[in-house]
Amino acid sequence: MRIPVTWLVENLEFAETPTPEQLAEAFVRIGIEVEDVSRLDSVTGPLVAGRVVEIEELTEFKKPIRYCQVEVGPDQVNGIVCGASNFQEGDTVVVALPGAVLPGDFTISARKTYGKTSDGMICSARELGLGDDHAGIMVLPSGTAQPGDDALELLGLGDTVIEVAPTPDRGYAFSVRGLAREIACAFDVPYRDPGTAEVPEGEGEVLPVAIEDPAACSRFVARRVSGVDPTAPTPWWMRRRLMLAGIRSISLPVDVTNYVMLELGQPLHAFDAASVKGGLVVRRAAAGEKLTTLDEQVRVLDPDDIVIADDSGVISLAGVMGGASTEVSTTSSDILLEAANWDPASIARTVRRHKLPSEAAKRFERTVDPALAPVALERAARLLDMFGDGSIKPGRTDVGTPAPPRPVSMPINLPDRVAGVNYARGVTARRLGQIGCQVEVTTGDDGATMVTAVPPTWRSDLTQPADLVEEVLRLEGYDTIPSTLPPAPAGRGLTEQQRRRRTVSRALAENGFVEVKPFPFVAPAAFDALGLPEGDVRRNTVSVLNPLESDKHALATTLVPGLLETVQRNLARGQKDVAVYTVAQVTLPRTQQVPVPQVGVGERPSDAQVASLLAALPQQPVHVAAVLAGHREQAGWWGKGRPADWADAVQAARLVGQAYGVELTAVASDLAPWHPGRCAELRVGDWPVGHAGELHPKVVEALGLPKRTVAMELDLDALPLSDNRPAPVVSAYPPVLLDVAVVVPAEVPAEQVARVLRGGGGALLEDIRLFDVYTGDQVGDGKRSLAYSLRFRAPDRTLTVEEATAARDAAVAAAAERFGAVLRS
Repeated sequence: MRIPVTWLVENLEFAETPTPEQLAEAFVRIGIEVEDVSRLDSVTGPLVAGRVVEIEELTEFKKPIRYCQVEVGPDQVNGIVCGASNFQEGDTVVVALPGAVLPGDFTISARKTYGKTSDGMICSARELGLGDDHAGIMVLPSGTAQPGDDALELLGLGDTVIEVAPTPDRGYAFSVRGLAREIACAFDVPYRDPGTAEVPEGEGEVLPVAIEDPAACSRFVARRVSGVDPTAPTPWWMRRRLMLAGIRSISLPVDVTNYVMLELGQPLHAFDAASVKGGLVVRRAAAGEKLTTLDEQVRVLDPDDIVIADDSGVISLAGVMGGASTEVSTTSSDILLEAANWDPASIARTVRRHKLPSEAAKRFERTVDPALAPVALERAARLLDMFGDGSIKPGRTDVGTPAPPRPVSMPINLPDRVAGVNYARGVTARRLGQIGCQVEVTTGDDGATMVTAVPPTWRSDLTQPADLVEEVLRLEGYDTIPSTLPPAPAGRGLTEQQRRRRTVSRALAENGFVEVKPFPFVAPAAFDALGLPEGDVRRNTVSVLNPLESDKHALATTLVPGLLETVQRNLARGQKDVAVYTVAQVTLPRTQQVPVPQVGVGERPSDAQVASLLAALPQQPVHVAAVLAGHREQAGWWGKGRPADWADAVQAARLVGQAYGVELTAVASDLAPWHPGRCAELRVGDWPVGHAGELHPKVVEALGLPKRTVAMELDLDALPLSDNRPAPVVSAYPPVLLDVAVVVPAEVPAEQVARVLRGGGGALLEDIRLFDVYTGDQVGDGKRSLAYSLRFRAPDRTLTVEEATAARDAAVAAAAERFGAVLRS
């Protein structure tokens, strides 16, 4: 929020007004962020008010150009070229004469342009540093100044604008009233609260109003002003304050509602009373109901939207934007003013649903003082009466009863104990009184001194002792609290699961994979791209209510879609060879979801409560997944390189198994999104823990991936944590290398043959590797030849060829017994 310093200190009684820098420092000290401090004194030289005497339209150019005769002083008329068209003869404007220097070190001089000599410049608000509005020239209200008057003083260019960003829980601070109170607390000076002004009793109702949903609207107040002059200008001082606050002046009724909103924090809405049919009803919208809003957009309303309706239907989207049918126009003279208190959550949802952020909605989302509505309406009605020649009607409609604030009690020395500071006597009661609380100090039967505070209506955030403690500490200054770090207790190191997870990550990284962190949410369409059947359990997801991206609202049940999206992003940026992995949780909904129990925060939950909380959460096992695309081995002078294939995905899974100290076996499988003939199910014993292999060609084509892209995914929580992880024995003796080729039925997996050979070879068989597969006439139909390289070694001696040959024969014998394998001649 932007606020000029002169407006901020208007109701504060300073012996000596602080500098803008001191005010900004005070805001920061009491917990309100300051984003910018902008001085308006960057304009120097002759800047005067001028009256446009004559306008000559120069039509020979591609864009509208006007040559204006402007009276800039007694008997002094300057010719000035201007491209704006929002002013006319007789208007009062601001003129920078030659020699003036505008913001940006822009020096004004007499120069020839468009065939004319321009002796000065007619200025916009943006050119003077008063705001961002550059839609046209700044036209001053008639009678504001005489030609030649000093515009520096007229525009208040000695002022300073402070831009603050209050935290969302402090809705009261989105107003001059709230910010001035904060400054009064920071400097301990008296403060005149404009929000507590006397409001005369209303004589009957303005019109009948019914609130059908009290949860949506706790209070609705209406006031009527008739006979308003539609052509009445907004007074310059109001326009200036609005402009410095970043709000464009539109018309007197609209400017008045905006001004009161900034001043007091209560958003108002002005209806053209002649367009309102009958009484008003505050209700939720009906399904399919439509409203044309002030921006001329036809909006289909949601049953969750709060609306204001009359006999003709919906006329306003409550708290967000009014309807076009009751808009205050340039001919409106009968104004119906409305101030209400809306449910913050409902307003927030409506804003996001219709993409309609506004200054009013920003305040309603953060709660508005329920006692402020009649005061704000009275203020707005009197401004329209004063500057628009209106007549305030005697009636006032005021329906709804907001809940009163609830008192909060705490030991009076609780702030001292929390901060570790002995504050002076009376500090707690004084600080709570400064923020508007009604404070009572009592002594209990046990001799303890208690303070009971009834929060003011504008502080709905004060609901518990911790809130009161925070107010005392921040107003006394967080810098007065000693920063003493407690000694850290001795750690117990990483858990077994944490150590294994780091080992897995390190093992994959050491083998050329790059760790990434994909987006944890997926769109349901991602499962279609992966070719998952309708009944696949991975389609059963948990959705979040307020997703970061509307189409990606489901928590991931598998890590593969996120990794493939990362690969797509790398491919789009020219990275054709990719090997990435991630270790993260997936979210699996329970078959029977139990409600989440309500657990207090005053003490640690019991073991039973913790168990109930965990039972209410979806299962979140830790998975590891990897994707390889393009070349696994790069081409170079050493060779052509090698593209990644299904075996690389299986090997990545085996690396994970080795890190866990378990052996994974691969069994042929068929599971989307993998290729049916090149997919392996990975098992520990007989228990499946994941899959690896080549992605289905349709998946590769749908996602635009390189051909034969491969992937693997394992459930780490399903892998057993084995403590039996002996260190490898390194033998100093040479190995004996033997090759063996066995002919087996074609349907026998090579992995199973290797496992049987390993078991038959005994302890001397150190390693086995498949290096060739052959099918053809030489081995017969329905059979294939599998060639393995065997490495034998003894840990304590040099192995003889005879010993190695005997171990090889034992391995072949085991394969023959199990699969009917025979040595290929």
